[in-house]
Amino acid sequence: MEAVENIPVFSPAPRGKLLRVLGVGFGLAIAVGAAVGIGILRNPGAVAEQLGSYWLIVFAWVLGGVYCMLGANYLAELATMTPKAGGFYVHAHRAFGDYAGFVVGWSDWGNNVLALAYVSVAFGEYASGLFLPGKSWGRVACSVSAIVLLTAVNWVSVRSGSGTQQLTSLIKSIALLLFVAACFTFGANAETSAPQAAAASTSVLAGLAAFVLAFQVVMGTYDGYYGPIYFAEEDTNPSRNIVRSMFGGIAIITGIYVLVNLALLHVLPMDQLAGSKFAGADAMSVMFGTRAGQIVTVLALVSLIGILNAVLMQTPRILFALSRDGLFTQRGMEVNSGGTPGFGLMVTAVTAIVLTIVGSFELLLAIGGFLVVFMMIVLVAALFYLRRREPEAPRPYRTWGYPLTAIVMLIFVVLLFLGYAASNPFPSAIAAAALVLSYPLYRLMRR
Repeated sequence: MEAVENIPVFSPAPRGKLLRVLGVGFGLAIAVGAAVGIGILRNPGAVAEQLGSYWLIVFAWVLGGVYCMLGANYLAELATMTPKAGGFYVHAHRAFGDYAGFVVGWSDWGNNVLALAYVSVAFGEYASGLFLPGKSWGRVACSVSAIVLLTAVNWVSVRSGSGTQQLTSLIKSIALLLFVAACFTFGANAETSAPQAAAASTSVLAGLAAFVLAFQVVMGTYDGYYGPIYFAEEDTNPSRNIVRSMFGGIAIITGIYVLVNLALLHVLPMDQLAGSKFAGADAMSVMFGTRAGQIVTVLALVSLIGILNAVLMQTPRILFALSRDGLFTQRGMEVNSGGTPGFGLMVTAVTAIVLTIVGSFELLLAIGGFLVVFMMIVLVAALFYLRRREPEAPRPYRTWGYPLTAIVMLIFVVLLFLGYAASNPFPSAIAAAALVLSYPLYRLMRR
């Protein structure tokens, strides 16, 4: 299928075409908005529990940024080489054909829908606690309302979704920086020496295992930085903007995450941080007492609404790409006059609403985590394979330090894959079985 035209911003989208109206501002917003959420206020406690050392904790969060930079380094080459909508699917399909593309595409879509449902449940819990306390139906009502409202915003046009994403990403970034400033202004300097001594007494093997577990939590918090690649076909200059969006977004995310952890370590003693299920809330309680609950709720709502919008924007593009290659109904290629894949948006929203009403699906999210690491392995392999098979293909961005940096990334993701499988055996077994059973479904879709 030929490349999408450079359509003026005032033109409606032709049938089956997307609008080229997005730029680097949106790319930064989608990278930050898809990654930065309530996890950065919750997860530092789990990381501290595993590591117990000030500098090891800071190192883990910095290393997370390095890992994402390595990921962006090879994803930028793939995305600028094939600037089409659809994210991971597009590159797996180009490298390995229909079946590999099918497995990656549907795994990615399913993982995104599960994330959308889970985030909407969290949003509903916070919103109902603030606006509808004591109402048994409040959580579901708030969760479904958030999905419906943001679906309507994105249905209007890709520009309205983009504007919402840029606004929410800016607000949440400012809110987290204000949180950091409050911690250093109103928080006392916490004592951290005792846990460091305890951490030093552990064996090297136990320490390595603890670091792997902690790093899995860190990577779960960074996940989403690659959001700009889903919109390559709608970018006014994908060769330049995707690269700037991903690397710039990762720099912003890493800066925020390291600052938040430094702030939490400044306010909370190590033993309190390590035992915290919601470190951000505990830090606010230390500083502001009974008023902390409402402040944290507002922070949570701002963070979650940006993630919901980001996932609702990118997930229909996966169905659009699958439909274009005959791996989903042709209705998935329908694009409304505002440039939104309307049918894909509706399928995504309805599925997420059903899962949201069902309520508890942590097992499915654990399965999704396995699939994310699996897809990363496939994409690194795609980089090596396309370099060998298509050495002369245009590559506006070439992976810096290739092949060494790509090998390092491959080692990273394989170790993460093995660590995840070992620490989550039951969800991993289900995910592996689903991959094996995907072939009959693929044949059915092809027919």
